[in-house]
Amino acid sequence: MSEETPFQAWIGRARSDEDQVSATAHARFRATLEGYLAPMEEGVATPGFHWCLAPECAPPSALGSDGHPAKGTFLPPVELPRRMWAGGVLDLLEPLRLGEAVQRRTRIDSISRKSGKSGALVFVALYHELFTPRGPAIRERQDIVYREDRRPGQSTDDLTLAVPAEESKRISAFEPDTILLFRYSALTFNSHRIHYDHEYATRVEGHAGLVVHGPLQATVLLNAATLTGARAPARFAYRGLAPFTVGTRGSVRARPDGADQLAVWMEDETGRRTMEARASW
Repeated sequence: MSEETPFQAWIGRARSDEDQVSATAHARFRATLEGYLAPMEEGVATPGFHWCLAPECAPPSALGSDGHPAKGTFLPPVELPRRMWAGGVLDLLEPLRLGEAVQRRTRIDSISRKSGKSGALVFVALYHELFTPRGPAIRERQDIVYREDRRPGQSTDDLTLAVPAEESKRISAFEPDTILLFRYSALTFNSHRIHYDHEYATRVEGHAGLVVHGPLQATVLLNAATLTGARAPARFAYRGLAPFTVGTRGSVRARPDGADQLAVWMEDETGRRTMEARASW
């Protein structure tokens, strides 16, 4: 059940950021995610690379205790301490090309409060538009969720159950390690401590280990869809279901889901899905 929040005045706030599709940064991106990415034509950026563009460059004095930029600047000062990507929808209009300038326009689209099994939740939806000199390239809704501190004895990894097995194709194994997380954090200038500070991730936020970034998982799934469909999808909708932690072996799986649609998901070694998505062409 959604409820109003005291942050309605923040809805509609907007900002604009600029970056360049650097060939060097793109090469580092492909090296970081080797084995998980679709082959691309020369000069065309890999799907998911846009999540590495124009990261927020907050100095240490502007960070919260979790390593994220402190709330109350662009994003509202939500009182709940834990922040995660909840999901989103991508409309891929034109591929980004190496060397071109990109402008990203962002606005806060909605803020809502809900109650879940783990307690109070606040969802903030951001709407992004990415433009190149050729015109609009990507439209994206990004959903962020804020959650309560974990209760004593509660593990944040015990929030979803394994789903029933179904006929699907295994696209690849997924076995993230600390080097992958370190490099992806560097690419995205992400200082959220759940991705590199094991003691913080396990003792403070209650995870089973270091947590794989939401956009990293989404990038792997987006490229799995691109490989399966032989081209990037026109639309890609994804949602996070549970944390995927280092030390866990998993796999990427897919199955057709209607005409010109593909269901694709990440699951751990127990069969529990950590992120699922639907691609359409």
